[in-house]
Amino acid sequence: MTLLNEIPIPTQGPFLLYDSNSAPFSLTSLSPFALTDAFIEYSVTVKQPILHFWSTDPLVLLGMMDTKLPFFEPALSVLSDAQYDYIVRNSGGLAVVSDPGVLNLSLIFPEEEHRISIDEGYRRMHYLIEQTFKDYGKTINAIEIADSYCPGEYDLSVDGRKIAGIAQRRIKGGIAIMIYLSVNGDQAKRGELIRKFYQKGLAGTKTKWNFPTVNPSSMTTLEEAFAAPFTISQVKHNITLALQKMNNAQLSAGIYTELIQQSYFLGIEKMKKRNEKIL
Repeated sequence: MTLLNEIPIPTQGPFLLYDSNSAPFSLTSLSPFALTDAFIEYSVTVKQPILHFWSTDPLVLLGMMDTKLPFFEPALSVLSDAQYDYIVRNSGGLAVVSDPGVLNLSLIFPEEEHRISIDEGYRRMHYLIEQTFKDYGKTINAIEIADSYCPGEYDLSVDGRKIAGIAQRRIKGGIAIMIYLSVNGDQAKRGELIRKFYQKGLAGTKTKWNFPTVNPSSMTTLEEAFAAPFTISQVKHNITLALQKMNNAQLSAGIYTELIQQSYFLGIEKMKKRNEKIL
């Protein structure tokens, strides 16, 4: 078994850094996923890895499995009543919460001859986050927190409480490893929102799909976990520094080229089609 601190994050060239805050076009709730696809395709074309940061207004990112809830439409009212928008994403399995206290980021790689395994992709992201916060005196574990929302084998946790979840997306010879980090804000409120969403969507009905029984106290934020104040900007900066220290990785500001913008607008149309029943 490869130890976490032995896992390199290889670089085929300098990382291109993109932050959706600097996009040269108006963004919608669908934009992060259209951009992810555009960046994967661009990464393959230019043979360079990409780091992409994004945040949103209050938004619940639903998985395709969530649409199988027997009372899906009534469950959506739980989200809208709480002033959260919602979309069905094209990666990951179940609902997660995004808002101004949550940082989303992606590591995007061209695969070329070497196909990055699912586990290797998760380990690369775990390694980056571990290195980013290694000076705070606590271990960040990768283990499923079964009563969190969107539980998975590579949930990241501190002292048994989940701080982040990871998903992957692969298209056209490239891979995006995506993570949400609960940086600050009311994580108990986020957990309670999704708990109520599933309660309403199931209404006691048994299904062939497994939906989590969410315990809001199973999750926390970076601020709570490390007993230190964090801002989104600070965490972006720390992640960027950690990545630069790995193999002397270089970062350069990414440009929203015409190719990226063309791919992005095609991706928006695909996301609209995916969401046509709920938009």
